[in-house]
Amino acid sequence: MSSTAVHQLALVASDLVAVGVLVFGVYFPRHHRRDLVTAFLGVNVGVLAVAMTLSSASVGIGLGMGLFGVLSIIRLRSYEIAQHEIAYYFSALAIGLLAGLPERANWLTASMTVLIVAVLYVGDHPRLFPRHRQRSLRLDSAHTDEDALRAHLEVLLGGRVVNLSVKSVDLVNDTTQVEVRYVVGDRPRVPEDTDADAYVPVEQGVRA
Repeated sequence: MSSTAVHQLALVASDLVAVGVLVFGVYFPRHHRRDLVTAFLGVNVGVLAVAMTLSSASVGIGLGMGLFGVLSIIRLRSYEIAQHEIAYYFSALAIGLLAGLPERANWLTASMTVLIVAVLYVGDHPRLFPRHRQRSLRLDSAHTDEDALRAHLEVLLGGRVVNLSVKSVDLVNDTTQVEVRYVVGDRPRVPEDTDADAYVPVEQGVRA
């Protein structure tokens, strides 16, 4: 077996190990979304195969950037995914490119691959800002006073509101749609006599 083939096999092995750690060791235990496991693995191995087949000294950089751009547009336009899932998606894609473009295994490729996995591990760790939450709510009352709305949400959510964005206020149907980021535990929980139907969650993004 030639030295080039040995280096290519080493690159493939390092890619599979890296994406396996990223998907099965970091992403799935934290988020438990099976369909994206398939997506991450498919994108990674697909990019790896195409890059290793077509790469050369003259077209390697252009090929990498083209694959990165085209595949990201197709994936992100086809289905809406959360911001942290976009990070995992691009990381799986980048790992495939790092392993597929060079002709020989080298310390830079290995270092960048390890760096990507390490950054995702730390950046998406449950202990990083564990009390910070984000929710999109539709309230059954129209709020035009932001200070009053903030106070109402702090009681309702049992936390300190750090960011508030009113998406719409319907004065006819008496509703308010708002996106709020807050820190749990900084304010008392909702009292027992509070009406539980005072709001209807539309979309919830909670960082465990």
